Amino acid sequence: MNLKMFQVDAFASRVFTGNPAAVVPLASWLPDAILQSIAEENNLAETAFFVPSGNGFHLRWFTPAAEVDLCGHATLASAFVLYECLGYAEPKIHFHTRSGELIVEKAGADLRMTFPATLPEPCATPPQLIAALGHAPQRTLSAFDYIAVYETEEQIRALVPNFNHMMDLDLRGVIATAPGRDCDFVSRFFGPKLRVNEDPVTGSAHCELAPYWAQQLGRTRLTAQQLSARGGSLVCEVSGDRVVLIGRAVLYMTAEISIF
Repeated sequence: MNLKMFQVDAFASRVFTGNPAAVVPLASWLPDAILQSIAEENNLAETAFFVPSGNGFHLRWFTPAAEVDLCGHATLASAFVLYECLGYAEPKIHFHTRSGELIVEKAGADLRMTFPATLPEPCATPPQLIAALGHAPQRTLSAFDYIAVYETEEQIRALVPNFNHMMDLDLRGVIATAPGRDCDFVSRFFGPKLRVNEDPVTGSAHCELAPYWAQQLGRTRLTAQQLSARGGSLVCEVSGDRVVLIGRAVLYMTAEISIF
């Protein structure tokens, strides 16, 4: 069996920036073990698979280690593939996922993704978190990740994380964030449990970050930068229990997988 695969740089306007994701369109589902093996073989932060389903598509995301409940950049990459590579013509794409229905619509060169918002709550700072980041945050929050809030962008850039200590934490990963110089807020995301030590640009993390910073700054439309080596930018709009993430994507590679 041969499968078409696309590799897309998400939250990017040129190749070699943003967050790379593999996208594999399917006519019907393959066994989960095969999906996981493809993701492991790709060794990217995420591989997305989708099949037609009702008025849209059933979408799933796999890291090299496990299936995950939500992934922003691979959703962006999947919508890009449908619109730009497969000729999808409807104004909105309805993705049915483990996190409910996600809607993506095209707005010129941008893609607008509507995701569930998660407002993080203040929590005690685990000792392992300080050991992992090497510097105590100003405050610590938790949602599906730990969020370490610092005072300056420079502190975020200077972090040299210890990923072994992060493996001892009980949540998915760790986000470090601070106000930005040229944007509303900056962040870095670390997910060694998912075999993604530092993710280039993490859409799902902004479902936690945007509600927090909207509350702190008193605005519902925010600009954000993720300070990974590749870097990436996005715009976040908070509306009640939803976050709209706005970004762009570019095609890096079209390939064919041979598995049987």
